[in-house]
Amino acid sequence: MSKNKKSKARVFANNAYAVKTVWDISKKRVIHTAVYAIVGYVEWIFMSIFFLRYVINAIETEAPFQAILGFIGICFVVFSLFAMYESYLNSVVIPYTDNQIYRSLYRKLYAKARNVELRCFEDADFYNKYTTALDGSAQKMTKSVDFFFQVIFGVIAAAVAFSSMFLIDPYSVLFVISPIIGNFFFGGLMNKIWGGRYDDNVKNNRKAEYVNRVMHLAEYAKEIRYSNIHDLMMKRYRESVKGKAAVADKYAGKAILYSWAQNVTTFALVFEGIMIYAAYRTIVSKTMGLAELAIMFTAMSTSSWILIGMFNDFMEAMKNGQFLEYFRTFMEYRETIPEDQDGIIPEEKVQSIEFKNVCFAYKSNDPVIRDLSFRIEGDKVCALVGHNGAGKSTIIKLLFRLYDPTSGEILVNGINIREYNLKSYRKLFSAAFQDYKVMAMSVRDNVLMGAQFEKPDETAERALRCAGVWDKIQSLPGGMNTMMTKEFDRDGAVLSGGEQQKIVVARAFAQNASVKVFDEPSSALDPIAEYELYRGIMDESKGHITLFISHRLSSVKDADMVFMLEKGTVIEQGSHRELMEQNGKYCEMFTKQAQNYLADENYKEEARA
Repeated sequence: MSKNKKSKARVFANNAYAVKTVWDISKKRVIHTAVYAIVGYVEWIFMSIFFLRYVINAIETEAPFQAILGFIGICFVVFSLFAMYESYLNSVVIPYTDNQIYRSLYRKLYAKARNVELRCFEDADFYNKYTTALDGSAQKMTKSVDFFFQVIFGVIAAAVAFSSMFLIDPYSVLFVISPIIGNFFFGGLMNKIWGGRYDDNVKNNRKAEYVNRVMHLAEYAKEIRYSNIHDLMMKRYRESVKGKAAVADKYAGKAILYSWAQNVTTFALVFEGIMIYAAYRTIVSKTMGLAELAIMFTAMSTSSWILIGMFNDFMEAMKNGQFLEYFRTFMEYRETIPEDQDGIIPEEKVQSIEFKNVCFAYKSNDPVIRDLSFRIEGDKVCALVGHNGAGKSTIIKLLFRLYDPTSGEILVNGINIREYNLKSYRKLFSAAFQDYKVMAMSVRDNVLMGAQFEKPDETAERALRCAGVWDKIQSLPGGMNTMMTKEFDRDGAVLSGGEQQKIVVARAFAQNASVKVFDEPSSALDPIAEYELYRGIMDESKGHITLFISHRLSSVKDADMVFMLEKGTVIEQGSHRELMEQNGKYCEMFTKQAQNYLADENYKEEARA
């Protein structure tokens, strides 16, 4: 089978995948959808063909009026019941099951997003699939179920209508060829154009959505007002609009031609043709009566509209199938570092951490970590220092197993971290990351981050005190219950960058972890606040390993071990005093920073003392 045919088969199979997915969530919805499609086609065929035939035949044969009236009355009652069922379906079943399907699907999507490795979110192609999968998943799933049954029962309904036409005039079914060509050939070409437009506009749509986020989110408000970023955003927006216009121009010529051909073959030829043919048989050859003419024309009209509807449903199903390919690909993606990976349950106490000849690259030919080896043993305070791009934050990501080394191994308590149960392994660590995010939740929740504690208030208060921000939190109207940001609460607190950073540091203090990591924890603090924060970190370092990253070398003087990094490897290691005595890169970097602080030419000699 060719690649193109396989792709089409996959797209069509995606609709069956949607039916199965919805069936697993709500069998009620699938059953009602199938029943509604069956009853709808039965009503349509019956009313447009059999009902009309009965009435005309009854009139021609001069049947009793009471019999005709009784037949119409029975039809009225039956289809009134169907109308009641339709009302129940739209008012009760669909809203309830929509909510059920929405909750379940997004729970699965979010769980999958939580389970895939961090690398996926930094891969543009994968991230496109993820965002596309999130785009109206529930609605597209339920639509696929609708289209699936409409197509299946539409085929049966069309066959019944064609049979009725054949019984009246075998040649009349030849007129069905025209709408088949119009719908399935030219319509198929139109569907390819739609798919091409959709794929080509993914990047343009993402640009427009990004501009929309920047223009309405509060976190960008200051930048928009004191800089020219608004003009740059508008430039990006215009690029997306021009991109969409270019995509439209790319397909415009073919779209006009195929759309015209589809309309002519689907409507004009079939209806004009059947009218001419019926007129000839009625007027010229006198081989058809008015009753047969009415029934044949109605049957032809019904058949054509069923074909049109069935084709539209088929094309919509194919469109949805293309979207569902993103959803299905995302959901079927096999993680290289699955969050639910099972393995050895680690000891609660971390005795040692060792990197052995570790190499790592975010991209294949751009290594960030090169043959890195070092060992931390015992309850020590260790610092990773070096210039930007030296690999300090990457080391933390590797230690937390957000990424795996491309070569070498990382050992915790002498065991390769790949062998551990991942969730249990991650519980060994607590961290305050440099690129932190403050959540639109209470201060307490921002500190505890969903972890369960026997005394949550006392735990949060202690962590905030250690981080040096408790007095500020007490001054807020709601204390620890105060919402962070004003996104959902007009009385929410908007704290300074330094205060937010202290709350993030408090997260690490709150967790009862064996290893605490602080990635540039004082970047937004003044020197006095920085000193107090590091004093708090040192006080909290007893009984576990503390690992921190800092550009300000004045903060690492009290560390037990300092690792000086350059180009992804350790070039010097030792205590502050030992490294200063080596008179190497660390000494040079520390001296320059000290001179900036104190403007003292002799600071280097004093620092050695």
